[in-house]
Amino acid sequence: MFGSTLDAVRGFRRPVYAVAGGRLINVFGSGLVYPFATIHFHLQVGIPLSVVGLGLLANNVATATGTAIGGYLADRYGRRPVMVGSMALSALTLAAYALVTTGTGFIAVATAAGLTTGLYAPASQAMIADLTDAGERERGYGLLKVASNVGFGSGFVVGGVLYEFASTAVFVADGLTSAVVAAVLLVALPRVHDGRAAATLSESVGDWGRAITQRRLVALAGLNVGFAIMYAQMQATVPVVASETLGLDSAQIGTLYVLNPLVLVVFQMPVLSAVGDWRRTRGLVASTAFWGVSFLAIVLVDAVPTLLGTGLVGAFLVLRTVGEVLHSPLVTSLASDLGHADERGSRLSLIEIAKRLGMGLGAALGGAFFDYGFAALLWPALIVGCAGLAVGLLALERRVSPAENGVSG
Repeated sequence: MFGSTLDAVRGFRRPVYAVAGGRLINVFGSGLVYPFATIHFHLQVGIPLSVVGLGLLANNVATATGTAIGGYLADRYGRRPVMVGSMALSALTLAAYALVTTGTGFIAVATAAGLTTGLYAPASQAMIADLTDAGERERGYGLLKVASNVGFGSGFVVGGVLYEFASTAVFVADGLTSAVVAAVLLVALPRVHDGRAAATLSESVGDWGRAITQRRLVALAGLNVGFAIMYAQMQATVPVVASETLGLDSAQIGTLYVLNPLVLVVFQMPVLSAVGDWRRTRGLVASTAFWGVSFLAIVLVDAVPTLLGTGLVGAFLVLRTVGEVLHSPLVTSLASDLGHADERGSRLSLIEIAKRLGMGLGAALGGAFFDYGFAALLWPALIVGCAGLAVGLLALERRVSPAENGVSG
């Protein structure tokens, strides 16, 4: 099995490995701060959790905006300059988190960071497409996924130790990793795409006007907002529970959070294989069940000793990640097939924007529950939300053909 994994990542051109290496370094930087940002700005700086949530909402909206702009710039001016420029600018905006002392400052920096980092993704994905042929393209994107998981998990552990010694150092280090990536890409990437002066924003973003008139697609996007609200709690509220309720330090939280990329690596392919014959909507309903049980684990944290509570947070991370393993590829596949192939880009763009919006709303919602004294009600509310998502998916299933829903024959 290990040998087959190595075989799967061999044989690419050197620039593909440069992009993957850049992804690993960049995501490592993200992992340095991911579980600790909410803890730092709420518990150390003293910013209300609802304001932190608003900042994360602004960050996600700005990231979605940056993604749309980045796709256009990559088409018009080329992939390499956009990738290098995004990382160079992100070195400044991400490091600026270390200077934040107020809620207004946090929202401003979060917005700027979302915009600069959002520019990168469409250019990097297009670069991989440019550097690979059709037969190896999926392996190329798989290589990026492996690099992301390795970087993210490593960042959790290192960030936890670093935060113990100098809390703001994690933000400076995050910015530094972006600067390193900019330098690596500037040296290692060829100009395989010089851009097209005639490229338009509508070509890059896709035909949104037509996409938002497709009722089934809009319904799926609405459901994806709900899924993303669930996603957001891993960053926005659960670290606060681990720190305030259980008294875990940053190193312990960082080590615990390694369960997320570990479960992704171990279970992604086996789980997808196990549900390969299912209707996609049924797999998504199973995802809501895993999310619901994960929130039930957090409900029980207050009622048990610290050691068992730590195990429950670990159970949350495992269960919600299995839910993620089911959700992410299935919702993408379902959206891809809800219409003509030549409109696929706009459909997937709408689904991604819905996810970004939901993650921002989820952070703001979780923060409001905590700040206004209803933290204990957040988790039951999310469990009810999971049940609502399951009902919505079963209703959508009645409007989707078996072929669109992944049933062959």
